[in-house]
Amino acid sequence: MMAKRKGSFPDQLIRPLVRKLHGYVPGEQPNVRGLIKLNTNENPAPPSPKVIRAIRSAADRRLRFYPDPAAQPLREALAKFHCCRPENIIIGNGSDELLALATRAFVEPRQAGATTRRQVAKQTVQYFTPSYSLYPVLADIHGARRNEVKLPGNFELPASDVLRKSNWNFSAALTYITTPNAPSGCGYATRDLAKLCAAQNGVTILDEAYVDFADEHALRLAKRFQHVIVSRTFSKAYSLCFQRVGYFVGHPTLIGALDRIRDSYNVNGLGQAAALATLSNIGYYRKQFSRIVRLREETTGALETIGFDVLPSQANFIFVEPAGLTAEEWFRALRERKILTRWFDASKARNRLRITIGTEAEMARFLTATRSILRQ
Repeated sequence: MMAKRKGSFPDQLIRPLVRKLHGYVPGEQPNVRGLIKLNTNENPAPPSPKVIRAIRSAADRRLRFYPDPAAQPLREALAKFHCCRPENIIIGNGSDELLALATRAFVEPRQAGATTRRQVAKQTVQYFTPSYSLYPVLADIHGARRNEVKLPGNFELPASDVLRKSNWNFSAALTYITTPNAPSGCGYATRDLAKLCAAQNGVTILDEAYVDFADEHALRLAKRFQHVIVSRTFSKAYSLCFQRVGYFVGHPTLIGALDRIRDSYNVNGLGQAAALATLSNIGYYRKQFSRIVRLREETTGALETIGFDVLPSQANFIFVEPAGLTAEEWFRALRERKILTRWFDASKARNRLRITIGTEAEMARFLTATRSILRQ
């Protein structure tokens, strides 16, 4: 017979840090007939037929074998695509896995005895807010210090001289910068990112999950600066959310450190096959990018016509402040009409909805529903 223990015994087996942890909250993924999903920034188009064929072809007797542990063919293809070397690239189970590895590799856990600026900086994960809400979760999981720096009202990237007057830490062990930003969609000029990267002393990750919908990218900064890593994913733009494939581009020393702490077989074989086929069919996706950008601008114009405020976006979503009702009311009214968007109940974000750009038919239905809600 099991002996009785004081308190909740299973709870006592969990680290105090984990007991207090608030995990990342992903967008809803309901399976509802007739639902329009504009809440998780997925590409509304399927992968190219060539990618589908590659996945089907790879689903054979090889499923009983482990996949390539280093994803070497994919790394070589990406190196050719980005004009670098395979040693500059690491593949992850989505870019989220690599962001987590970076926190473990480059940041010391918080220590109570840390008193000097250098000691504190070595234990610090830094990011702007509002931004990707996974960053604080990764810091908390690792037991690191968090340094959140508020973006200005227009959500643009602050200049270095402005940051020096704020709580920004130029020596933070790890700094995440989402570009284009999420949830705002604001794009950051590469020249401005270069100035900020040049001023940073710790590892700086430029998270370019949505860069395929932007006017420019900052990949050259990962080649220019030894402490800068660019993060990319096959999920958002390339319709492979289901397969979970992301990658980092950076200096071989940093990439090697991440490689030493990753799981042995972290990227599944079907995902590797799909990503390889994607790189050989880029033309198909560039047409999709152009269509999404066009719909983004058309939707922005339609919403501005009815008095809504839409931030300039360089992503596959828009960040909108409604007129005549609150963002939460708009979110719930759309949900009742089977249209999912994303509302963040957080400072500087709760007045707006983030709306993914879907198909032409989906965006037409979204606009019709919004006008109907306003009339009511």
